Amino acid sequence: MNTDYSIEKLLGKPYWLIDVLPRRVPAGSAGKYFEIEKLFLSQIGSICGKFAAILTKLNCYQDLLVSRDGEEWSVDLPVDVMVEHLEDSIVTHDPVYILVKPSGALIAFSGDDHYMTLYNPDGELLDLISQLAASEGLFVWQ
Repeated sequence: MNTDYSIEKLLGKPYWLIDVLPRRVPAGSAGKYFEIEKLFLSQIGSICGKFAAILTKLNCYQDLLVSRDGEEWSVDLPVDVMVEHLEDSIVTHDPVYILVKPSGALIAFSGDDHYMTLYNPDGELLDLISQLAASEGLFVWQ
């Protein structure tokens, strides 16, 4: 399915993180941020499974289009294929984009990170994703 969506335009919109941590870690923190990142990225199936669960649950309420290159879009991906795309992103470091229709929001995941980024959500979508993230033990914050 080839659909004309401007990834670049959406990436410039306000965004929230769907993350394992409840808020931004202060710059220069003596904490274990990179250890947390390493831990979650080393448990590929765990974090990708949580993200895939959120996306699959979200797909019950919203139509989702998924792209690995920002050009070719797939509709109604099975959960195992969604997990495969996310796991591949950790290996290849290529992003996965999920367009939430009809709201026009975008979710992006890059295998370099232990979070997904939600761009341009309306209030209703943000509330729903916050609930879905909480059901997987994750947090949503701006």
